[in-house]
Amino acid sequence: MYKKEKMNHLNSRKVKNSQKILSRITVLLTLALMASCNQKPKDDTPWVPLFDGENLEGWTVKGGTAEYSVENGAVVGTTKHNTPNTFLTTDALYGDFILELDYLVDSTMNSGIQIRSNSIPEYQNGRVHGYQIEIDPSDRAWSAGIYDEGRRGWLNPLTENEAAQKAFKQNEWNHYRIEAIGDTLKTWINGVPAAHLIDDATATGFIALQVHSIGENQKAGTEIQWKNIRIVTENPEKYATESPIPPIITKNQLIAEDKKSNWEMLWDGETTNGWRGAKLDHFPEKGWIIENGELTVLSTGGGESEAGGDIVTEKQYDNFELKLEFKITEGANSGIKYYVNTDLNKGEGSSIGLEFQILDDARHPDAKLGNHEGSRTLASLYDLIQADPNKYVKPIGEWNTALIKSNNNHVEHWLNGMKVLEYERKSDAYRKLVSESKYVTWPQFGEAGKGNILLQDHGDRVSFRNIKIRQL
Repeated sequence: MYKKEKMNHLNSRKVKNSQKILSRITVLLTLALMASCNQKPKDDTPWVPLFDGENLEGWTVKGGTAEYSVENGAVVGTTKHNTPNTFLTTDALYGDFILELDYLVDSTMNSGIQIRSNSIPEYQNGRVHGYQIEIDPSDRAWSAGIYDEGRRGWLNPLTENEAAQKAFKQNEWNHYRIEAIGDTLKTWINGVPAAHLIDDATATGFIALQVHSIGENQKAGTEIQWKNIRIVTENPEKYATESPIPPIITKNQLIAEDKKSNWEMLWDGETTNGWRGAKLDHFPEKGWIIENGELTVLSTGGGESEAGGDIVTEKQYDNFELKLEFKITEGANSGIKYYVNTDLNKGEGSSIGLEFQILDDARHPDAKLGNHEGSRTLASLYDLIQADPNKYVKPIGEWNTALIKSNNNHVEHWLNGMKVLEYERKSDAYRKLVSESKYVTWPQFGEAGKGNILLQDHGDRVSFRNIKIRQL
């Protein structure tokens, strides 16, 4: 009897011990499960640091003389009087990428992150230009909007994005995510979608941290800090994020700055509305095509107005600013004419008017011809005045920007942001040039009070887009 009771007692203890062990295992498994649930998924994104937290190796200061230093693992930019905008730029250039970083900005400052930006001597004496992801602690609150520094101004302000405006944290660290893939730029501020832009003005450039210039009434020595700067360049499309924000598309559209300044589209990017043949009452049935938002004159062997012929605006203009982008092929010849009178020269050849020459200077023989030396080169006033020989020209196959300003007979030609010539219509100097040119046979050439805008068919393939005008 005693042995049986002892055995029962031992068995009871074993059961209790087993229950305790099982209970402990259950608790440990539960804790492990809870811990695993609380863990974030492993980030397999191939991030590469752009800043090591210790020095500014791989970065160069451009533009101004504001100061940059490294403190507590962050880049610190400090404002300074009597200097233009200053940029700490990466030595490396980047095309498609995803960029993340954190910043802490003084509430009185304006700043930004440059992406796909450049500084070349030919463009406004090396001015830094390109896309800027805005840092804006003011009441406007456009942080993470997209600005075009040194070129077009605002492309994607946050006027309609209240959630992004509210996402900025004053006097705290803020986080940006910036995606630049192909022609699409997207931004987030503290996880909130901010900007979504489709624009192809620049495909490659450096990344830069801006210290904005300040006025004399602003305090020097204010600071902005950046840290945790990292980038993905290896298959960035694989790690791209969808944005719920409809994109702003700039091709053949008025951007924010255009609307403020009363520009209007001269071509809608899709139809022939507003245009006709220079010697027709309708648009040419051949020789011109519209594809992918580009208006293209086709190659037909280099003859002047022998295929579709020139096209002109249906409206006439007096004082105006005209801007457009053009892309040439090798050896191409074309032009933009203004103050055109289509009643002149009803016969063979092009319609008569002042001409902003479009030419492949390196390959077309016209570059070496003309009654005035160099006056048939790109951006020149054709056969009259040579454009600045140091002009900034983009390579064949890339888009160049032409701007023609005419106000009270003062005329300027601009190419890619650089003024390349200017003159006074109807002046004695102008009339002397005409008398020495091929236009001497046309009385009062180029002196009409108003006229059509013309795009020339010279038998070579040339494309146009983003054609805009502002009447003065």
